[in-house]
Amino acid sequence: MSLAELLTIAIYFYLSPCKDCKNYYLYYLSYKYKGYFCLQSYSRIIQLWPRMLLPLAILMHYLKGEETAIYYIDSTKLAICHNTRPLSNRVFNRFSKIGKSSYGWFLGFKLHLVINNKGELMSVKITKGNKSDLSVA
Repeated sequence: MSLAELLTIAIYFYLSPCKDCKNYYLYYLSYKYKGYFCLQSYSRIIQLWPRMLLPLAILMHYLKGEETAIYYIDSTKLAICHNTRPLSNRVFNRFSKIGKSSYGWFLGFKLHLVINNKGELMSVKITKGNKSDLSVA
């Protein structure tokens, strides 16, 4: 499967009504777009997804919106474990930090999105959980 086909499948996933990738691939994509792609097994697609990270980042860079004077930034938490056991988690021990969002305390990262006043995506950044929106801007 080519890189262009993988990118198309990934972009269609975020435009589809499906909530998870497995149901999207096994049911939605295999029935609706069967003639467009030479579909491989779901496990093989999951193995190929890390190859898309750099091309997808380059694509986002070139498709970002025009620069204006007004920008909006917002973040969402990417928790890596439940709040009852943050000290026993060792997966992202060096990288994750304890942070606070409007929903409460969490251990993990923050995904920051910057858009302009037209609603066009300008920037995406993943930081440690203790970074505020103002320090990222």
